[in-house]
Amino acid sequence: MAQAEQETVMSTAQREQSVFNFSVRDDKVGIITIDVPGEKVNTLKAEFVEQFLKMFEEAQQTSGLKGLVIISGKPDTFIAGADISMIAGCKTQEEATALAEKGQKLFAQIANYPLPVVAAIHGVCLGGGLELALACHARICSLDDKTRLGLPEVQLGLLPGSGGTQRLPRLIGVSAALDMILTGRQLKAKQAQRLGVVDEAVPLDVLLDVAVQHVKKGVAKRKPLAWSQRMLASALGRPLLFQIVHQKTQAKTHGHYPAPEKIINVIRIGLEKGLERGFQAEAKAFGELAMTEESAALRGLFFASTALKNETGSSEKPSNINNVAILGGGLMGGGIANVTAVRGHLPVRIKDISEKGINQALKYSWDLLSKRVNQRRLKSGERTRQMSLLTGTTDYSGFKQVDIVVEAVFEDLVLKRKMVSEIEENAKPETIFASNTSSLPIHKIAEIAIRPEQVIGLHYFSPVDKMPLVEVIPHAGTSEKTIATVVALAKKQGKTAIVVGDKAGFYVNRILTPYINEAGYCLVAGEPIEHIDKALVDFGFPIGPINLLDEVGIDVGTKIIPILVEQLGDRFTAPDILAAILKDDRKGKKNGRGFYSYANKKRSFWPLARKVKEVDASIYTLLKIKPSARMSSADIAQRCLMLMLNEATRCLDEGIIRSPRDGDIGAVFGIGFPPFLGGPFRYIDKLGCDKVVEILHRLASQYGERFVPCERLVQMTEQKKKFYE
Repeated sequence: MAQAEQETVMSTAQREQSVFNFSVRDDKVGIITIDVPGEKVNTLKAEFVEQFLKMFEEAQQTSGLKGLVIISGKPDTFIAGADISMIAGCKTQEEATALAEKGQKLFAQIANYPLPVVAAIHGVCLGGGLELALACHARICSLDDKTRLGLPEVQLGLLPGSGGTQRLPRLIGVSAALDMILTGRQLKAKQAQRLGVVDEAVPLDVLLDVAVQHVKKGVAKRKPLAWSQRMLASALGRPLLFQIVHQKTQAKTHGHYPAPEKIINVIRIGLEKGLERGFQAEAKAFGELAMTEESAALRGLFFASTALKNETGSSEKPSNINNVAILGGGLMGGGIANVTAVRGHLPVRIKDISEKGINQALKYSWDLLSKRVNQRRLKSGERTRQMSLLTGTTDYSGFKQVDIVVEAVFEDLVLKRKMVSEIEENAKPETIFASNTSSLPIHKIAEIAIRPEQVIGLHYFSPVDKMPLVEVIPHAGTSEKTIATVVALAKKQGKTAIVVGDKAGFYVNRILTPYINEAGYCLVAGEPIEHIDKALVDFGFPIGPINLLDEVGIDVGTKIIPILVEQLGDRFTAPDILAAILKDDRKGKKNGRGFYSYANKKRSFWPLARKVKEVDASIYTLLKIKPSARMSSADIAQRCLMLMLNEATRCLDEGIIRSPRDGDIGAVFGIGFPPFLGGPFRYIDKLGCDKVVEILHRLASQYGERFVPCERLVQMTEQKKKFYE
């Protein structure tokens, strides 16, 4: 809308902070523009409440006003949510509850405004931003791919505290609202429209005009919910719905996360006892959750991962990345190519020794994109466009334009060195060579390089499209520019990158190996496989250690063990049973022969339960073990976990990781260390170094020297120090 078409009225709030800009158009529709000065995105802060209320009062005094449109002044964000640091400032439950009540008060003013208020949403609209939009009388969003709507508070151990738990179920139905709030998932524009979260999804260039038209028409009454949603919200259907949701939630969280249960209870209170009681319950529950250790740990991970997104991992700025090549069309190569093209929007050249390998890599992306098309999350034309970024070759044609080559060939040092030489011969002099190796030293790969400063490790985890972490591994001669550029590539791929040292196992595999080995020692002692795995799942891991070995491949998961033993000592020695298992050609899920049976998966009688995985009983005969559960689940978990904590501390002491923060992110994002504990280092702080050392000494006396506490833990105990002071 041209400036000449508007009669601008400066508000008091605008003069004070310029967070909320209020203007009135010639057609008497008021426009509230939210633009937090000096910030890339809009976030809600407690101090904004009074400004907003003053501006609302001023708007009400505007003669002939027909209504209001709330829009963002940021190019890619509506409101990213509330400023989470406000919660850290709360010292008591009462303070956190008051914070929620403040937000509720503000949004109640919007909901009860006598004239139509319409949210015009473009870009990210999450948490408190969506709660503000829910309080409006209508919501219009842009069809732009940057537009995302959701209530992700559960991922921080919280619940929506400014009315979201009450307004969303009434808007889209209790079942759909529970799904959104309990998962924290984000919706694209069309999904939000189908669910009824927004009234219309329109092209960005007409977003404001459509919102204005909604104001002029007066907001129409909403269509009634579908019969199925009304039934689930009714007194008859509600008990069954909440019973099912409760059971599914318990099965997923194992009782470790208090937020999901409180979300369920608060929504139920609001439906059964009315909106006002629901708001009261929401604010109270928000205050209680904000003070929990689980929320503090999850918020710590959030701040840590956010900080990593803003770092280059280096003292230099990255080079521009315009073209990427992948060597190897296998599972890892196909996965890396996929995230580079689909998330990074970069052209990818895939080289393999055969057309079959190239086709396999292309099919990997095609299948993932087709799944999204079938789910109506992607248009077929967009699938075609994204696939056009992927090309294949059996020679090095096109490599002169490539900025980074990611090598994903077999774990063979001679082969990887050969790849370095061929890239230096066939690519431009500035091309970076990044090796996706899980075990081979990067300095050994770089030894024959003409330009060793451009050789680096880039370790992905399988499946690449799902696992969020990558390890960036420079050797002593890698340049700072190379580090920064590879970290930038990882970010484009949607990954969280930690820079780790070039030593056997790097970080993630080094702390994972003793954890899995110890599960093997428990098996040797006669503990049943399912008992061992359940002990660690009950502790909070997403999958048990033996099950994990089956999933990644027993041959792959154990390949690094001899290297770790050779370079780091006997504490990495695996139980002898692993050799017998490999000799019996048991590779796990990939060849249908492992610790578990893959022939007949039984399904539980409960219709919502997952398929039941059964142990392959023949493995006990092979290993000459008579299984019998003698140890408690807590003792099994403690044995496996203490070795991981001890090794993580060694990695910090040796400079393999740069900080406890990086170590926590690596463990949580790389191997599924329980997020509610915050990572190995936050968990050590929680237990206390003295307690960890005491447990390790006891386990060493019972099971051997592999449990002897490392020197740093002993020193920290003597000095009464923590990793996070």
